Amino acid sequence: MARYHVLHVTRYDYGNLVSLSQQMLHLMPRACPWQRCLDFHLALDPAPAWRRRGEDAFGNPVEWLAFHQPHDSLHVRAEMWVDVLPHRPARLDLGPDRDALAARLAYRNAAPAAADLAAKRFLFESPHVRIKHELAAYAADCFVPGESVRASARRLMEKIHAEFEFDPEATTVATPVLEVLRNKRGVCQDFAHLMIACLRAQGIPARYMSGYLLTEPPPGQPRLVGADASHAWVSVYAPAGAGEDWVDFDPTNNLLPDTEHITLAWGRDFSDVSPLRGVILGGGAHRPHVAVTVTPLVE
Repeated sequence: MARYHVLHVTRYDYGNLVSLSQQMLHLMPRACPWQRCLDFHLALDPAPAWRRRGEDAFGNPVEWLAFHQPHDSLHVRAEMWVDVLPHRPARLDLGPDRDALAARLAYRNAAPAAADLAAKRFLFESPHVRIKHELAAYAADCFVPGESVRASARRLMEKIHAEFEFDPEATTVATPVLEVLRNKRGVCQDFAHLMIACLRAQGIPARYMSGYLLTEPPPGQPRLVGADASHAWVSVYAPAGAGEDWVDFDPTNNLLPDTEHITLAWGRDFSDVSPLRGVILGGGAHRPHVAVTVTPLVE
């Protein structure tokens, strides 16, 4: 088991006064079979006029805020302590291949299994994920008849990692996935969207995972405060019994997530699980300033 302290600080400086604001926050870690949140604190400046905690349509913890007083900035400080258990699958050769899974998920005049029904919501297009022939063609050589979906997904992850370059200046939140495919550059969010689009184009449900990744400082140097960032990876529906329906893949780092990945939320794509999302009345040009620190508790 790994235990972490995570500090996620976000500040908006609006330039001009904002008279009204409503925000939706995905900042509390999700409870999972392999993860539990020991404690969570959320500090806000200014204090909201109204706040409510609940769950979104995907079962993620979410907090809704409303600010009714004029303000020119918003400071959000989320602090959490999280336990993460090992959950990397021991084998990737188990479970159905692509064609068998597609047949299993096809419409029939009978009630599907609950897990299959829940997975189908991650099979279709979403705001940041298109399903196009170009994406199916790019992933086609990763799928071998008779080979498990898990093994094929790993090959796709390896292909993306080998052929795409990490470049934080190449894309924005709104960059279309087909543009990422053409330019072969981007960040973790782009690679997650691309892999999800390729999988869905092959008829395989895949969801967007949002959270944090433990990064190690150079040898002999201390861990820098605020130097980390939110991370994104992919979860693939590849049922193989024993409760292992979903398997995670990280195309940015070419690995299967385990105890160094902390899960905040999952959804169809980034738009479902943005850490902070909202609307404001007033203000000027602004960009968020975000600082994240992930620290193992042994430190």
